[in-house]
Amino acid sequence: MRYFSGLSFCFVSVLLTIPAAADVASGIYLLNAGDVSGAATEFAAAYEAGDPEGAFYLGRLFELGLGTDQDEMRAANLYAAAAEGGATKAQVRLGLMYHEGRVLLRDYNEGTRLLCAAADAGDADGQLNCGLAYRAGRGVQTDDALAQSYWQKAADQGNILAMNVLGQTALDAGNVEQAATYLKQSADLGNAGGMYEYAKLLMVGASPDPVTAYSYANLAVVRGLADAGVLRDEIEAQLTPEQVAEGQALARAWTEARILADNDAN
Repeated sequence: MRYFSGLSFCFVSVLLTIPAAADVASGIYLLNAGDVSGAATEFAAAYEAGDPEGAFYLGRLFELGLGTDQDEMRAANLYAAAAEGGATKAQVRLGLMYHEGRVLLRDYNEGTRLLCAAADAGDADGQLNCGLAYRAGRGVQTDDALAQSYWQKAADQGNILAMNVLGQTALDAGNVEQAATYLKQSADLGNAGGMYEYAKLLMVGASPDPVTAYSYANLAVVRGLADAGVLRDEIEAQLTPEQVAEGQALARAWTEARILADNDAN
């Protein structure tokens, strides 16, 4: 594994006193509660205790500039240490840094090696990105079948981006039915891109469903996808007032069901 500069494990003053009992889960809890300093202490202690995930989460704080000045090179150092210890999240982030070629020198071979190591360890983001590397031939020979296999594994774990990629790939191959299946999965998980693409599919074919398409386009707009607003308005112009009301009711019902599901999960 490559290290890029002198690696410092000091994270501002909060690391001067590290509690004996600390773990990554506690750090994540504190981070979600807004206690960045406490989270940093927990992550550092976990790493000092031999948990490479602690280095990964410290790296994220440095990369994003949370609780400290942003320092992407230090983040890369911490990701390298975590990846060396087998932390799949760190392997993915470091692999993407090599592919991006902005903080680190672009190196598709090393980047793809890391991404696919995470993928083979079962990490869904690794599977998504390893598949993309095989599709583009970055650091490996192009292999569409293997790319598809990795994406399917990621989608089976609920990776929404993998569902979208599979949907677009199926659409490019002319398999509209399969594309609709993947994009609906993504849409029903609340992804704006999936909603938008699924709405477009519902407007074509032998049996278009403009009312349902309208509802998904409407949902995509409130999730921040501006292009969906154009599609929604185009569909609305083709509907009767009764159909517009029906489509809006479908969107409300979807939203209410999602809120209930989220409340039950919490």
